[in-house]
Amino acid sequence: MHRPLHIDMRSLPDSGKDIAGHEPAAIFGLAEKDPVRAISPLDYDLHIERDDGELIVTGTLAATFSLECGRCLERFEHRLEIADYATELEFEKDATINLTDTIREDTLLALPSYPRCEDGNVRPRQCPAEGRFETVLETAADEPQSAGQGVWEALNKLN
Repeated sequence: MHRPLHIDMRSLPDSGKDIAGHEPAAIFGLAEKDPVRAISPLDYDLHIERDDGELIVTGTLAATFSLECGRCLERFEHRLEIADYATELEFEKDATINLTDTIREDTLLALPSYPRCEDGNVRPRQCPAEGRFETVLETAADEPQSAGQGVWEALNKLN
C-alpha cells in the first residue's frame, strides 16, 4: 500500500524529497454531526528534509470545509489554503514518520475559531442574522455616587 505521508528516514535523500497529491476528506476524522465537515480532499505539495535530529516539512496545504455559522447556525463553505505551511518534527534514526496526524491538526487549527457566513470564500454571502443581535457591553456602567456602599468599598472593609 502506497502511503505518501509516511516518511521512511532511511530512504530520505540528503537533499530532501518533494511529495504532492491528495488525501481523501476522511483524513480529518470528523464526525457527521461536527460543526466542521471536510467536503474536499486535502491537497498537499510538500518538501521534506532532514536537519540533524529534526524533520522539516514546508509547502502548501488546501481543503474545502463546510462550517456552521456561529451567528445564524447555517452552513457555509470555506476554502482553507495554507500557502506557507511549515512544521518540524523530531525523529529517531531509521524511523518511519507518519505526517498524517500533524498535518490534520495543523489544518484544523488554521480554520476560523468563530466562523461566520461572511468568512465563506467559496460562495460569499451576508449572514441572514446580521444586525439581529445587540452588541453586549464588555464592562458594567459606572455606579452613581448615591448608590450607597460601592463594590470596592465592601472589599476594602473585608481586609
